[in-house]
Formats: sequence, C-alpha cells, structure tokens
Amino acid sequence: MAVYNKYSEYLRWRYGQKIYKLPINLPVTCPNRDGNIGVDGCAFCGEAGAGFESQPASMPVAEQIMQNKLRIIPKYKATKFIAYFQNFSNTYLPAEQLEKYVIEACQSDIVGIAIATRPDCINDQQLQILNRIHSEYGVDIAIELGLQTVNYHTLTAINRGHTLAEFIDAVLRIKKYSMEICAHLILNLPGDEHLDVIENAKILSALQINQVKLHALYIMENTVMAKWYQSGAIQLISQNEYIDRVIAFLSYLHPEIVVQRLIGRAPKEGTLFVNWQTSWWRIQEEIEQRMKELDLVQGCKCDYLNGSAVRKFIK
Repeated sequence: MAVYNKYSEYLRWRYGQKIYKLPINLPVTCPNRDGNIGVDGCAFCGEAGAGFESQPASMPVAEQIMQNKLRIIPKYKATKFIAYFQNFSNTYLPAEQLEKYVIEACQSDIVGIAIATRPDCINDQQLQILNRIHSEYGVDIAIELGLQTVNYHTLTAINRGHTLAEFIDAVLRIKKYSMEICAHLILNLPGDEHLDVIENAKILSALQINQVKLHALYIMENTVMAKWYQSGAIQLISQNEYIDRVIAFLSYLHPEIVVQRLIGRAPKEGTLFVNWQTSWWRIQEEIEQRMKELDLVQGCKCDYLNGSAVRKFIK
C-alpha cells in the first residue's frame, strides 16, 4: 500500500494509462528579473531558471513537443502526454500570446496542459481564455504555482517578490474554473523551521489544493544564495532533517491531495549543492520506507479542518 497519493497512480487512474510530461520552454522571463518588481530574481534562481532539460525557447511549441516525443516514445512506449510549460513564469506575457502557445500544444495525443507560473502572474482574463481552451479542445489544464513556503518572512528574505496573500488570491481565482492547482514548495529554505513545514501542509489542505510538488533547495553558482552559502551566512539542514520534514508534511497533508514528487533534481554543472550528493530516488525510497516503519500515511494527522474544536459536540 502506498504511503502517499502518488502522481503516477493518479494519472493512470484518470487516463487509464501511463502519462508522460513533455517540457516546453517559452521565451518568457519573470517580473522579478526584468525590473517590473525586481531585477535580481529570487535568491536561489539561476540564469537558466528551472528548464535545464528543455528544448531552446526559440523553438516553436509544436517542434519542441515533437522533439521530446522522439526521446520519450522509444524509451517508454508512451502514447499520451501532458504538455508542461515549465521554465520561468509562463503566464507573464500578453493573454493573446499565451492563448496562441497553449492552442499550439493542443494536439491529439496531448491529454493535459500544465502551466508553471508565479502567484502574481495569473489574472481573470488569462483564466477565462484557458477555460475556453479547456472546453473547446477537451484538454485538462493545471496551473502550477510557485509558492515555495507559506512563511512570508522567508519569502521576503529570499527576495521572492510576493507573499502568501498573492498565492491565496491566485488559488481563489483559479478555483472558479475547471482547472487543477499544483503548489510548488521547497521544504528546506533557510529561515524555515519544522513548524513552517507543517503549516505549509495545513494551508494547502485548507485551500483544497489539488496537487503539490516538493523540492529540496539546490544552490546554483553565481546566485545570491550561492554567495550566502559560500560565506557561511546560511546553513542547510541535513538529509535526515529533510526526510523528517517531508514525513511531517505528508502526515498533515489532506489525503486527497496528489503528490507529484518528494524531491527534485538539478543540473550537475554549475551546482554547488544538490540533494546532499545523494540520488533523488534513494532519498525518496528512504522517505517511503521510514513512513512504513513509523506506520504513517499521508493525512494521518489531518484532523484540524472543519471546526475541529467543536467536533466533540457532534453526536
């Protein structure tokens, strides 16, 4: 029995087969880099963003999909896919341009569109367009919001450029439409403690988020975070502490929320620190094994919703 609600199993249940994500790299940037709200970006963000395994952003969307299929299909015998607009803030552009890119990805074997963005880069006009595409093309649409932590003091310290309020606003707006929401979290940000990790889970559960994707912080060269790390201004938690945090997070997370992943990957070149020099899958296996040993499953401590203090009066 799985100790948490795995994304791969959810996709198989929803579509009746294994589904693969195809990364798409758009020629977009971020308001925290181009001077709109900042110029230096988040303290941990490198020049390449998160799309280190993507095709060039100059390549048309349809061509990127085709090139990624050529890599995926022979290896995994895949037939259905999710087009994943991954790098930087993929809604930070005019609404009509977003519409063009998304429609170009709506091919016969694309069952879903996933769009990664910031909470302050999504508005009603864009959501109306995406909802229309969902209806007309029959593709599921998920918005992946980079929150990183609910601790707004930490968000300020890492120069995120938004706080928890913008995330809540984006979630409430997206929930008016037939779209799923995935929240991205980093569970070992400097400044966050064990209680912050639990509060992450509780707020996502209270907001009825559909999915969550966990990352462990990795440090890229030539970033503000790299300067802090090399000077000793910040200390990173141990691998064991990260595992403890993931287990606590899952324990308090509502059992219906789908977990896309427990730990991420990073490029080898230009990286000062990533996953304690341990393979991501080994850390994932250890998390799962330790939860089994402790007899814990996702949501086993999710007892705080729906007026928990007055539950004793219910007959």
